Amino acid sequence: MRKFMTTCALFGALSGLALAETWEGTLLDANCVRQHHGNKACDAKHSSTAFLLDVNGTRYKLDNKSNDETRSAMESRSDRASNPDATKAVPVHAKITGVMRHGKIRASIVEVQ
Repeated sequence: MRKFMTTCALFGALSGLALAETWEGTLLDANCVRQHHGNKACDAKHSSTAFLLDVNGTRYKLDNKSNDETRSAMESRSDRASNPDATKAVPVHAKITGVMRHGKIRASIVEVQ
């Protein structure tokens, strides 16, 4: 019985580590940031292929799958129907839910506002 309880406690503790986190911030074009070493405003655009999420000055990289999902979310923004250049004029805010793996966010949900 003691071994069973110890095993249950261990699984309970480890399952807490697998819970998803949520980050909210501004999407940046990762290629622009890399080219200009962060010295230029590099807001994400419709043509961006790689993204960083800036949360209060801390920048998080996205993995390849998350970059694809973010690009799809950018393309399907509701305001793009009325204004195709909407992502060029203003910072793009995003809410990303996922887990941090190997220093990059692996998104399960990407919401572009």
